[in-house]
This record gives sequence, structure tokens and C-alpha cells, in this order.
Amino acid sequence: MYIPMTDLKIQHALIKEQIEQAIRRVMDSGRFILGQEVEAFEQEIAAYCGTKYAIGVASGTDALILSLAACDIGTGDEVITTPFTFFATVEAIIHLGAHPVFADIDPITFNLDPEKVKSRITSRTRAIIPVHLFGQPVEMDPILELARKDNLKVIEDCAQALSAEYRGKKVGSLGDAGCLSFFPSKNLGACGDGGVVLTSDEKIAEKVRLLRNHGTRATYLHSRVGFNSRLDAIQAAILRVKLNYLDNWSEMRRRNLELYNRLLGEIGGIRIPLNRKDTRPSVNYYTIRLVDRSINRERLRENLRKRGIDTAVYYPLSLHLQEACRSLGYRYGDFPESERTQEQVLSLPMYPELSREQIEEIAGGIKQCIQSIQSLDGFRLSL
Repeated sequence: MYIPMTDLKIQHALIKEQIEQAIRRVMDSGRFILGQEVEAFEQEIAAYCGTKYAIGVASGTDALILSLAACDIGTGDEVITTPFTFFATVEAIIHLGAHPVFADIDPITFNLDPEKVKSRITSRTRAIIPVHLFGQPVEMDPILELARKDNLKVIEDCAQALSAEYRGKKVGSLGDAGCLSFFPSKNLGACGDGGVVLTSDEKIAEKVRLLRNHGTRATYLHSRVGFNSRLDAIQAAILRVKLNYLDNWSEMRRRNLELYNRLLGEIGGIRIPLNRKDTRPSVNYYTIRLVDRSINRERLRENLRKRGIDTAVYYPLSLHLQEACRSLGYRYGDFPESERTQEQVLSLPMYPELSREQIEEIAGGIKQCIQSIQSLDGFRLSL
């Protein structure tokens, strides 16, 4: 039995006819950039997330860049974020000439630790970017309190967390802006790239609309230097179809998380994802932590691969240790929780259509592999 990390073919097959109708609708309209299809999707996703505005852009990375730019973040400004996430978060900060300031993570949730954020604020700090990693909401209340106290902007990176909730509110609606990605493997995935900036701040919304279209309010009249970052109408039409299924797909992911947790929680040496009572995760990825040093991650991955089970490591090297960030002056040892986590995390297959039988196969394979590894290591130590 081959079990991939995600299987987009299953999802597409179930809604193929609706997707094809949506694409034909756009083709017949002859309007492929922005237009009514994008405007309709913007209204629908804003309503879903509980914000006044949603502005479609070309990618989740662009959503971060344009959100920062709309908040007037630029050269010399400091932006606090996590060292344990996908590179786009720090990339967006650097592209605008701002300086990334990392704060270490909570070892249980893998998210930005609010207590660590507090000690990183300086007179040059202008914004905080909490990342709802793997679809697990960040502890937002203390971060929002810090931001209010120091007059900082909060830009939520929700690339992996659309549909997740923190204390009854959708992520992306809590800060000054929220950034969504519609990369195909996300909970709401396009058939290509796409993103959205969420906000209830009219000024931020207006600036993002201006910036995404070359800084123009009227054709060939440019009030500022902007970007070419517009959501394609075909992608918007596809996303409108998929949005109708998002809640059901998210619930299926949460059921899969519960089954994984029940089966893997019985295995020693593994820490399963925390399922907090005050949040509803989107479970974009299911990520365990191998806390027993006798469990060699690469050996486990290889054993699972031989059984036909895909795995991934999100993320093998913290941002402060990346070659592209060398000029920032960070070094190994600066963020110990992030550095320990990068050595221990392992992500397992996760998608709504993942069956009970597949999860049982994965859990059984992990149990057998770990027992085999631990028995072999024990035998070697006895020699």
C-alpha cells in the first residue's frame, strides 16, 4: 500500500465537474486577471474568516510582503517572528529592507513563544509576525497585548491555518492583517499559486489593493511604486468551488488527527500534537516529535519508505541558520528550542480523504519500526 504525504487527485476527482464548469465560466468571460470572479471570492473568503476585507494576490509570500508594505514597514525597521517556519516569512521581511528579529518557540506547539517575544522588543520594533504552524493557532492574546502596549502591527501568517480558530475566532481575523496561501497542498488549495490578505482595517486594505496592481488607482496613473501581484480569475473560480467544502474537509482532518493521536500516543518516545481546548486546528500537517534519542529519524523514515509510506521533515534547518540569513548575524545556539525541534520533528501523511485503514497502517508501521530500532540498538549496546 503506497500512502503519499497528500493526494490531490482524490479531491479533484470528487469535484471535477464543478471545477471544470468554473473554469469554463472564466474562459467564456474573457476576463482572466482580477474582475468579478476575484471580487466574488474576496467577499466570500472575507465573510468566512470574519474580516471586512480580503484582497486577492499572487501567492502567500506576496500576501506577507504586501501586508508589511501596507503597514509601512521598511528599511531599518525590526519585525519579530519565529525561526521555525517556512522561509517565505523571513524572506518577506528582508525583501522590504526590514530586519528580522527571531524569538524562540514553544517546544510543545512549535509556535512563537509570547514570553520570548517580549524580550525581543526594542525601540525599532514595528511589527510581529506570528505563524500558525502546521495549522495550530498561536497563543494570540499575549501577543496582541504586547502589540497594543508598544503600538506594533500584528500580521498573522496563516498559510497553513485557514479554517483554524483561536477562542472562537478564525485565525487571520485577530491581528491587523492575515495572510493566506492557496498553494495546491494547503487546506484550500488552488490549481497553482494564489494568496489573500485579510484585514478589517480600511487603510491597510486600500494600500494592498494599490500595491498589488503596480501602485495604480486609474489606468496608467501610478501614485506609488507597487508590485505585479494579482490573483488570477481562474484560480479564484476554482477556490470558490472548494470553499464550499472547506469546513467538511477541515473536520475530516481533525478526525484524522484524533485517530493518529490515539494510535501513536501509545508508542513510547513519540510526542503527539497538542489538541488544545481553546483552539480548533486546521491540521495542514500532522507532525510528531521523536523525543527518544534512540529513535534515529532517518532510519525510521527509510523503514517507512520501504513500506510505501511517505514522510517529510518540516523543517530541517531553522531560519537563523540558513545560508541566506547569514548576514543577520545569528548562530547555532541562539534559539535552542527551535534547534532541538528541527532535529526531532517528522510529518506524516495528512489529507481529508486519508482512510482509517491507511492511518492504522502508518501507525502500525511506526510502532514496528521503532521497536525494531530500539531492539537493535539495545542488542548493540549489550555487545
